[in-house]
Amino acid sequence: MFLLNRHLDYRQPLTEEDAATLGLAGAGAAERFLASRDNHAETPLHALPAELGIGALHVKDEGKRLGLGSFKALGGAYAVMHLVLEEAGRQLGRAVAVEDLHKPEMKAIAAQMTFACATDGNHGRSVAQGAGLVGARSVIFVHSGVSDERVAAIARFGAEMVRVAGDYDQSVREAARVAAERGWTVVSDTSWPRYERIPGLVMQGYTVIVREALKRLPEPPTHVFLQAGVGGFAAAVAGHLTIALGDARPTVTVVEPKRAACVYETANAGRPVTIAHSKPTVMAMLECYEPSLVAWRVLSRIGDAFMTVDEEDAVAVMNRMARPSGNDPAIVSGESGGAGLAGLIRAVGDRKMRAALGLDGNSRVLIINSEGATDPGRYGELVGMAPDEVPNARLPA
Repeated sequence: MFLLNRHLDYRQPLTEEDAATLGLAGAGAAERFLASRDNHAETPLHALPAELGIGALHVKDEGKRLGLGSFKALGGAYAVMHLVLEEAGRQLGRAVAVEDLHKPEMKAIAAQMTFACATDGNHGRSVAQGAGLVGARSVIFVHSGVSDERVAAIARFGAEMVRVAGDYDQSVREAARVAAERGWTVVSDTSWPRYERIPGLVMQGYTVIVREALKRLPEPPTHVFLQAGVGGFAAAVAGHLTIALGDARPTVTVVEPKRAACVYETANAGRPVTIAHSKPTVMAMLECYEPSLVAWRVLSRIGDAFMTVDEEDAVAVMNRMARPSGNDPAIVSGESGGAGLAGLIRAVGDRKMRAALGLDGNSRVLIINSEGATDPGRYGELVGMAPDEVPNARLPA
């Protein structure tokens, strides 16, 4: 499925609030927080052969981010650290900096705080890691479809795990309900009415990806294909690219699993909609049925096109990146990580899509591999490797 943006807000400026969240100052703050972490390292940007009839193809590999194997390492942990600093500033009555987080007085304040969220796996790991770094408590809600391996990967950061019957959206509601009852702080990567600021902080953390990519690219991209679950990642990347590049911003195509295309259906309806549940998708980190309101507000303005990909498209990309031809680098791309590349491949193979997006021999395309093998067992099944053969299968703490 494919459609061009026809929303009334399309090509309108971002709201003042969203522009501040995703702008240069916010991205700079996220970079400063990131630089304070011991295991910080810029993730690689790979140039792949432009064999799809385009001019250039680059892949930013977030599978190597902060030992968590996913771009989400940038969001939840950043929001937790930011919120602890804010609370410390209130209690101490003075300005505090990220460099102060290791001090005993800061640890004492953080120890009074509990952070909760719902997750498919990667976001919860980031929140749990962030809480552990500052000495806070974390409670992570997971739905019935989250694998035991992903649950264990979160729990190793000291998080209390809570299983919830149903799907991701039900776990989001349960986390919000319990947190409200117990006075915990919800750090969600999706937003709903009257709950937007913290998801905005999570999105602000993701802007680091764009900052790093633009420093390394020979020329700015003309096109980006961005995978979406609730839409926060796509909105953050597209929003910061728009602010950083202005009129030279790339054409933004949002890519989702056909079985869980809540942003696509929202674009089709022209308003946020909750879609019916269908069969689970192999792209488990993108299996969401209700969009983030903040993300849609951004994407309704700067998302140029919306499309879906099939299960076999995602698996084919996983195998293609794991076993490249010639001297190209092998990239470990988890089930959801290569959805953007799957969208590009489908688009260049369809004459109408290609023309609608203006893809040609001069196009410079940026793809973001959003996760590595965060579930090595599942990854091995899909690419035909034993778990111990999977590169980077055991991510460091």
